[in-house]
Amino acid sequence: MKVCVIGAGYVGLVTGTGFAETGNDVVCADLDAAKIAQLEAGETPIFEPGLLPMIERNAQAGRLRFTTDVEGALADAEIIFVAVGTPQRSDGAANLSAVDAVAETVAKASKRECVLVLKSTVPVGANARVRKIIASAGADKIHVVSNPEFLKEGDAVNDFMRPDRIVIGCEPDDDFARELMRRLYHPLSLSHDKIVWMEPASAELTKYVANTMLAMRISFMNEIAALCEQVGADVNDVRVGVGLDNRIGPKFLYAGPGYGGSCFPKDVQALIHVAREYGVPLELALATDNVNQRQKGVMLRKLKQCFEGDLRGKKIAIWGIAFKPRTDDVRESPALTLIDSLLAEGAQVSAHDPEARAHARARFGDSIEIPDRPYDAVSDADALVLVTEWREYQNPDFERIKAAMRTPVLLDARNIWSSYGLSGQGFTYRGIGVQG
Repeated sequence: MKVCVIGAGYVGLVTGTGFAETGNDVVCADLDAAKIAQLEAGETPIFEPGLLPMIERNAQAGRLRFTTDVEGALADAEIIFVAVGTPQRSDGAANLSAVDAVAETVAKASKRECVLVLKSTVPVGANARVRKIIASAGADKIHVVSNPEFLKEGDAVNDFMRPDRIVIGCEPDDDFARELMRRLYHPLSLSHDKIVWMEPASAELTKYVANTMLAMRISFMNEIAALCEQVGADVNDVRVGVGLDNRIGPKFLYAGPGYGGSCFPKDVQALIHVAREYGVPLELALATDNVNQRQKGVMLRKLKQCFEGDLRGKKIAIWGIAFKPRTDDVRESPALTLIDSLLAEGAQVSAHDPEARAHARARFGDSIEIPDRPYDAVSDADALVLVTEWREYQNPDFERIKAAMRTPVLLDARNIWSSYGLSGQGFTYRGIGVQG
């Protein structure tokens, strides 16, 4: 099948490459000439495990191409995916200007009957909005469906190739769109039919509800972690005991410095905004967001407790800048909030990350140190804060760390080191919801 993906960002690249892997003829189009040149040179603008080899394999086979000529790319496409950004507006709503622009371009440039698929995360009503744009242009052979993505950064290739569900919002009587979407996704549904058909509005809402529910679990456990510290309990034990209930399950029950990334913060707030427009107060979603905003300051509060409230002149080492392991994405990362706060307090910061150093340099410039090796960040530090649980940080040489530091203070935002008995090794250790 001839597939066009408009938007060569995170979602667009994984989607386009995944469909090329299943034998389709795919072109990814983007107006960012530098990004397209990078992809044509065999490089990726994002770090995602397993993605680059798959891009190279399909590009060499001729199934995957990249271009800045958007109109030329979509002219003969049977299926066109919209994978452009929908950034958050100041009021919390999603900015749909890029989606609107794509719809207008498709209406003008498409030369055949085709399916326009909204892959970007969009609020309820976006499908109807795009269909109105298409209709006003007189493009009556363009069918619009909603197909939200459920990709986890760091494991997106596996999520795409082995999805647990494929949500498609399609008008009940649109047999043309249903047949093309069924055929396109057939290779990903061989073990059993994974497609969940529903109305477009339900598909749009499913994406926001899924992310908000996961974010809700994180915020709830962060509140429980604060309670654990006061009553002498261990949040890790509580997490295990609760997660063994098969009605609840063990996932997303880990205490931490607050959720980040491109999805959870934006999607929770977008859902709140949509609900407010319709007069529905989503109090749990509001509480989830409020708890998360507060939680992003938890490590700063713990650092100030360790140094009697004064961080001026203190050197604080940070391990982990990306919002999660196995990605270089720093959007809404708790590490950024911590670093900004430390600089405002007059502290010096030395931060390391296996993949996100370039993004950190672009963000902070010369205001912080960003060494290439993790142990270099610890040299003469007054405290080390583990923010992102990369594998290489999980069992380090603590004797080496202690010898390099000015004062042996360890703060563990992921409770990775909580069972190592570090207090008995001469460290001041603080986790989240665990006893030091």
